[in-house]
Amino acid sequence: MKLAHASIIAAPVERVWDVVMDVPRAAACVPGVAAVTPLGPDRFKGSLLVQIGPVRLALDGEIAVTARADTGRRASLRADAKDARLGGTVRAIVEISLTERPAGCDLRIESDVQIGGRIGEFGQPIIQRKADQLLVQFAQCLAKSAS
Repeated sequence: MKLAHASIIAAPVERVWDVVMDVPRAAACVPGVAAVTPLGPDRFKGSLLVQIGPVRLALDGEIAVTARADTGRRASLRADAKDARLGGTVRAIVEISLTERPAGCDLRIESDVQIGGRIGEFGQPIIQRKADQLLVQFAQCLAKSAS
């Protein structure tokens, strides 16, 4: 499943980039993230509690920064997680980019998400709605954190 989100952030692009690339700090802007801790250079483990429809998922997994271009303000991340209770998995490749604008910056997030097991039974429209909701809240928190 392909997901895309774009937002205008009313904060200086350099400060937004600093927050985005501080993975534990950026993760704190994702609603439902319980914890993100370092595993090594550009590798982290974390937990996400999220409600999709009537089901509450507890996704535990790893996040890795796989590519980073500070001058172009572009980064790629890989996330792998599973919900042990429900027996599903989520694997995502996420591309993040920032573009400077007069009163802040444009944030663009593109994801290629693979969902396995029972989590996939929720259906793409429900999952996409939830992802859009989380990304809007992420962008709002990012703007506050970078101001």
